[in-house]
Amino acid sequence: MNSLTSTSTCCPFLLQEVLQPDEAAQIATLFRVLGESARLQLLSFIAVQPAQEACVCQLIEPLGLSQPTVSHHLKVLYEAGLLQKERRGTWIYYRLVPGRFEILQKVLTLPKLK
Repeated sequence: MNSLTSTSTCCPFLLQEVLQPDEAAQIATLFRVLGESARLQLLSFIAVQPAQEACVCQLIEPLGLSQPTVSHHLKVLYEAGLLQKERRGTWIYYRLVPGRFEILQKVLTLPKLK
């Protein structure tokens, strides 16, 4: 019995398959972005809105952050691929990108035991 077999028997892998280096790097980047509590608050606030979208002006007061701070965090979330944005007149509305969260969910979900 090799060490991989004995390890997988007593300690099941978190994923159904082993992450490739580039996948692991991409997911690690997402976790670094999410390591900031203000960004988690922004995502959760956007997620619970009736249309699951919000503009900067709606995010400032509930989170108690300045407009430049909110804009910075939204930019980081957007660049990480966690948010989409759409300009409507002078306002930019942000929405979650569901597929990006499914990747994180897959990594964090334990496989069902057989």
